[in-house]
Amino acid sequence: MKRNRFTDEQIIGILKEHEAGTPVSELCRKHGVSDASIYKWKAKFGGMDVSEAKRLKTLEDENTKLKRLLAEAMLDNAA
Repeated sequence: MKRNRFTDEQIIGILKEHEAGTPVSELCRKHGVSDASIYKWKAKFGGMDVSEAKRLKTLEDENTKLKRLLAEAMLDNAA
């Protein structure tokens, strides 16, 4: 499983810097990320605060777990 270098809280902090007027190129140099990462984060977390991001992460984890359980149940029924 891929390990993220930044927590959701750190990502939101970086995006808040961008909202405050810091150019993307400066954020990339400061935090050592690509501009593609900044734009990807902006698409995913744009306008969220930390509690909303935590809720999103919880829901994504739960969704993954439920999909896995459904796949296992379907395999059991097929056998």
